[in-house]
Amino acid sequence: MQISEILSSDSVLCGQSCSSKKSTLEELSKLLADTDPSISYIEVFDCLIAREKLGSTGLGKGVAIPHGRFKGGKKTIAAFIQLQHGINYDAIDDAPVDILFALLVPEDSTDEHLKILSHLAELFSNNETLEQLRSESSIDRIYKILTG
Repeated sequence: MQISEILSSDSVLCGQSCSSKKSTLEELSKLLADTDPSISYIEVFDCLIAREKLGSTGLGKGVAIPHGRFKGGKKTIAAFIQLQHGINYDAIDDAPVDILFALLVPEDSTDEHLKILSHLAELFSNNETLEQLRSESSIDRIYKILTG
């Protein structure tokens, strides 16, 4: 699966000024809920928070991939936020997080979920890609970096 199949440019924000993990997850939840009229912001937020309670989705290097399996979800959807300033996210390296890619997959899409997470982990392990994502101020250019 290509990122362009799950992420639209309407679900990308850059230069956001969220001040906490909770407020950032709220913004991501709104973006995700806006992509599918059959789901609500509260349901998405609850799903992301439930996953975070199992352990932080902060990968290190200032990146987090909040994700979850969504009961009743029909398709995989994604959202991306670039923050102005890093936030405390309880990442594995304790570094502030400023790049977040949220992912919701249908509850029964285990294989697809793992493949996408693996692809994203590889994408965000590239220091050049991270630098490009951090330095851009255009949603269109960020979208092009993410979708290759």
